Formats: sequence, C-alpha cells, structure tokens
Amino acid sequence: MSAPAAAAAADLAKLREKQPLIHNITNLVVMNFTANALLAMGASPVMAHAIDEVADMVGIASALVLNIGTLSAEWAASMLAAGRRASEIGLPVVVDPVGAGATPFRTATARRIIAGTRPAVIRGNASEILSLKESGSGARGVDSRHAVEQAAEAAHGLAAELGCTLAITGPVDLVTDGRRSLRVANGHPLMARITGTGCTATAAVAAFLAVDPDPVRAAAAALAYFGLAGEVAAQKASAPGSFMIQLLDALYTITPEQLERGCRISNE
Repeated sequence: MSAPAAAAAADLAKLREKQPLIHNITNLVVMNFTANALLAMGASPVMAHAIDEVADMVGIASALVLNIGTLSAEWAASMLAAGRRASEIGLPVVVDPVGAGATPFRTATARRIIAGTRPAVIRGNASEILSLKESGSGARGVDSRHAVEQAAEAAHGLAAELGCTLAITGPVDLVTDGRRSLRVANGHPLMARITGTGCTATAAVAAFLAVDPDPVRAAAAALAYFGLAGEVAAQKASAPGSFMIQLLDALYTITPEQLERGCRISNE
C-alpha cells in the first residue's frame, strides 16, 4: 500500500480513538447532516454560532469549521471572532467559502474571514476557489462552473500567497499548499445529488486535522475517506434519499483497513 493510504488509515484510527470536538459555525441547510456525519466518523460535533460564546467554545475544541453557506453579517462577525481566537491558541481552522463569487457580499466576506483567521485549509469547488483570487469567477450558489483543472494553476499560487492548503473538490480532488500537491480520485456521482456533501467534506477535513498536523496529508485523507464512503453507499442505494442514509452508515462502518485498501490518493 502507498504511504498516503497508510497515513489515511492511521488518521482514521486516531480520529476514532481521540473523538475530537469539532466546533462548527456552519449553515442552516446542513447542520443536522453534518453533525450526524461527524458522529458517524467518530468525532464529536458542536454547532455554536452566538458571538457571546464562540471564543469560549473554540477554547475547548480540537478544530474549527467556518462555513458561509447561509451568510449574515452577524454570523460573519462570529466567524471572525472564533477564527481570531483559534489563531491565537493554534487551533486548526477550515474555511468553506460556500458560493463565493456569486455575490459581492459573499465574496468579500469569504476573503475577509480568510484574511482574519489564517486557516489551515480552505475547502471549496473550483469556482469558489477561483473567486478568492479573481473577480467574476462564475460561481452559481454552491454549484461550480469550472472544473478542478481550470483552478489548478491558480490554486498553487493562491495557496502559497495565503500560506494555507487549498482542497478543491470535484470528480478528482486537488489538495495543494503551493509546494506539495495530491490528487484524490474517490467519490461517486450521487454525492452531487444531495445537499451538504461539500460542507460535510469540509467538516471531515477538520476532524482529520484535529489528529494530523499536516494539512495536505489530513485534507487528502479526509477527502479519500469521505469519497470512499460515497462509493460504499452507492453499492446499496440507487437514488438520493436512500443514498444519504447509506452515506452515514458507510462513514460509521468503514474501517481503517478498508480505507487503506480503497483510498485513491496520488501525487500530482
């Protein structure tokens, strides 16, 4: 087995042993599914967005997710407060710039949160990632009008510029910090037919970051695990409704050994 596959298996075993607390300031559409998915993985989720408590919650968490899906000025302020506190104490932060590029407010807020929180990883689709560097990227809500390959060249430079790891998800994911790059080929088309899979992939990245300090390795392992869960779920489900339930079951039942055998991580 490859070194990335062995590392992914080891990360999953550590995740289930340590059961890290993942603090999510995430969107209303995905809260329930994301919380259940984190529980199925072996992590412990908390959904706390009130500005009065986010700094305290960050203090007891193992990683922080900032997701701008259902954005408001109040939630943006909470994300900045939580992210700044996380940076102060060295807690890993994962930012999901949902829909960045769709509106000026959303794009500006994503850039402001990233600048103010120094995330370890930014996870998004190609259009969302391109919007962080280019105006008019053509994002459409949470959908992407660009392929991963169209964002690849910009991603290397942007990752180096921001000093973080970018995880661009699509049929084949790209994870890069500007120096190292990995590709992840796990996943299934049904994953695009239920809402929240991208957001849940972001939460998975945070869970793996809680037990692995290497953002490139952790992000690739998390995406391979989540994608493999999609493949396993699709073996038992033929439509989105049953697939969503089977995805949770797969996240729960996949063993580190199965992940090592089934993950498809390669060097770019």
